[in-house]
Formats: sequence, C-alpha cells, structure tokens
Amino acid sequence: MSKPLNIALIGLGNVGTGVARILLEQSERMTRRAGRAIQLRRVVVRDVHRPRDVILPVGVVTDDLQSVIRDPEIEVAVELMGGIHPPREVVLSLLDAGKDVVTANKALLCECGDELFARARELGRTIAFEAAVAGGIPIIAAVGQAMAANQIVGIQAILNGTSNYILTEMLLRQQSYAAALRQAQELGYAEADPSLDVNGTDAAQKLGLLAQLAFGRRATTNSFHVSGIDRIEQADIKYATELGYTIKLLASARLIPPVPSPPSAEERVRVRGSSSGQEEAPGLLAMSVRPTLIRQDQPLAQIHGPYNAILLDGDVVGTVWYSGRGAGQMPTASAVTADIIDLAIGRAQLTFPRLDLWNDTPAVPVMPEHAVSSRFYLRLLVEDRPHVMADLTHILGQHRISLASVIQPEAPEVEAGEPTTTVPLIIMTHRTTAGQLAAAERELQAAPAVRAPLMTLAVAD
Repeated sequence: MSKPLNIALIGLGNVGTGVARILLEQSERMTRRAGRAIQLRRVVVRDVHRPRDVILPVGVVTDDLQSVIRDPEIEVAVELMGGIHPPREVVLSLLDAGKDVVTANKALLCECGDELFARARELGRTIAFEAAVAGGIPIIAAVGQAMAANQIVGIQAILNGTSNYILTEMLLRQQSYAAALRQAQELGYAEADPSLDVNGTDAAQKLGLLAQLAFGRRATTNSFHVSGIDRIEQADIKYATELGYTIKLLASARLIPPVPSPPSAEERVRVRGSSSGQEEAPGLLAMSVRPTLIRQDQPLAQIHGPYNAILLDGDVVGTVWYSGRGAGQMPTASAVTADIIDLAIGRAQLTFPRLDLWNDTPAVPVMPEHAVSSRFYLRLLVEDRPHVMADLTHILGQHRISLASVIQPEAPEVEAGEPTTTVPLIIMTHRTTAGQLAAAERELQAAPAVRAPLMTLAVAD
C-alpha cells in the first residue's frame, strides 16, 4: 500500500465537520477505497477554543494557515471557508505551495475560476470541486466523464434545495411564502439571510459551472435571466395546480443550433464535397434561472423538499437524470470526500487537465434574453366590468401574443351604483419571445383596468 495521503481542512463549519467525521469515523473504508490511508493532519479555524461537534486528534486544530502552506507532507488542502475573499488568496497560496485543492465554493469558482484554473494548470496541480454543484449528486463527474461521448445539448435542473423546500411546503401544505421560508430557516435549510437562495443567484452560479463543463461557455449570472421565488404567492401555486402544472425554480440551458444562411452564388457553383475552410458557427446558448410551470407528470415536477435534480440531454444517450439531496452537511461532505479519494488514487489528476473549463476554446455566445422564446403564465388582478377582456387581449394581440387558455373565477354580482369589484385573470400564452412579452407587460401594467402588479412565469415545454 502507498504512503498515507496527508490532508488539511481549511474551515470547520457545517460541511467541514461532516468531512472530518467521515475521515475519522470511516477511516478503514476510506483506506480501502483509496488504496492508501487518508490522514487528517491539520484543521485550520479562526477560533481554536470554540467547541466543535466532532472529536479531533490532539494537535490537529490550528489557526495558523502558514502551518499548512509550509508543511511539505500535506498534499491536499480542502477549502471550506465560503465567500470569495480571502478564499481566492488562500487557494492561490495553496497551489503555489504545491498542494492540490478540493473546494465546495461555487461563488469562488464563478468569480475567479479562470484565474484559479490557469494557475493550477501552470503549476501542474489539480482543483476538484464536485461539491460545488448539487451537493451529494455526482453531477460534475457525470458531465465531465460519464457523458464524455456526448455533446450535451440541454440542461434542466432544480439546483437550490431551499427554494424547492419552500415551494413544496406552499404546494403540499398550502403555506404562504413567508411561513414556508420561516420553517426552512428553523430546519436549517435556509440561512438567516436567504437572499442568494430565494432570488435565484445560488442556482445561477451552479448553472454557470454546469454550462462551463457542458458547453465550454463561461456564463456569469448577469449574462442571462435570473429571478427567484420571492414573489410567488399561494394563488400562483393554486392556479398552476388547476392547470396541471407545478411551479419549480428551474435552471435551464440549451444549445440552439445555427440557422444555415442561403448559399452564395460562389458556394452554389463550388464542387460538391469541397470545403470553404471555415468552421461551422457554434449556434447560441439559451440560459435562464426562473420560476417555471412544469407539467405535473414530468420528473422535475415530482422532486419535493430539499432535493435537487438534473436532467441532461445528450446527442448520443438521450435524456438522463440525477436526483438527491443538493445541500446539507453530509451530502456535501460526501462529495468533498469523494474528491479526496479521487486525488488519493490519482484519478482526479488525470481528468482535471481535460475538463473543458476556463480554457481557450471558443465560447458559445449566450442568446440575448429578449430573443429567448417560451410559453408564459400571466396572473392579473383586473376590474370586473365589460370590455376589460377585449382591452387586454387587444394589447397582447398587438404584440403577436396568442392565447392558449384563460381562467377567470366567477365574481359576485354587483348592484348598480356599487363599487366595481376586482377578479384575478389567469392567461396561458402560446410560445412567444421574452421581448414581445416584456413590451406587452408594460402596456398591460398601464391599462386602467389592471389594479395590481401582474405576475409572469415561464412555462416549460
């Protein structure tokens, strides 16, 4: 058996504690799987006196990061600090010191991945990051290795367990958004400040990493549409259910093939089989993270609670899907430990240089948001009086938006002279572009009969 692999943990929060537990309590299993012992040599924390939920060997805990950087016996460092600074500087120092790095820090990779990966390649080092996307689901290995024979052409995913838990509680227990959020916080699924989870940013960062692997495209969160679940009301859950749909925070990316242009006169007379020497255009990448109506019989609609799921469409294999807990101490610790084992075996060192991430390959351009097409759900609160429906459908028609269905709950009769009542109006459109819908929304919002901000949600095919 090879010499032991000495590792260091940088950060001992929720996930770090889980990793330490696995390494210490399952040491025989780790040795058997890795083919060598994995020894926890250092654990770097801010406060060495703080009580911990794991019993660590004497002399392992330190607040001195330099003790890891200077130690030539430590081959792998696991960065579990969170945030961008100082983790960026810490990871660069670890790479410069000859350490391979494992991280679960998706924000760091989205913001600084190009710099960190370039430094790792330059130094012949490895960065492993399975835990950065979808917690315990091995999606990085699936996309980077198991799907290697395919060109992935589509991704549809639930990538944020907090949002999915909230939407599940609203659906199954008819809770309000605020009540479901409070419960998610009490159970530890949501942070005290849940903004990144509920506004779509967390899912968008994860989708950006998957797009890097699948399409070789770096897509920052400001290059595609990102919206969250914080405006969803119980009424939207109810009407979606009546229409046969479930609302999910859907992260989506798909390749749109290029539209062939008509051949020029020169190309028409070119001898068949000859080549112009020009590479085929890569097409476009349509990406978004947004609350979306998904048909109830589809797999993603049936993912409940704090679970994640990812559907991948490959041009060879077709559709495959993965599901499991996407967050939490032990699911994320499981993915981190799997990366450590891959480094102990030497597998990660072989696959890392070949990952299509932050390199010099031509990027697939992201389709402008206004050009992306979809079906849409609209909920309006309107005055219950004659000609309102005609006025609103006229606005939609002017923007070439066709209606698939309309629901208006029956309102009570109003006697002459009484104030006009308001009623919800639910419209499902046929496919249109986001730009056409946005233009129609502005006019609808200004219409005299519309009494409140309207809600617009995408509808998945």
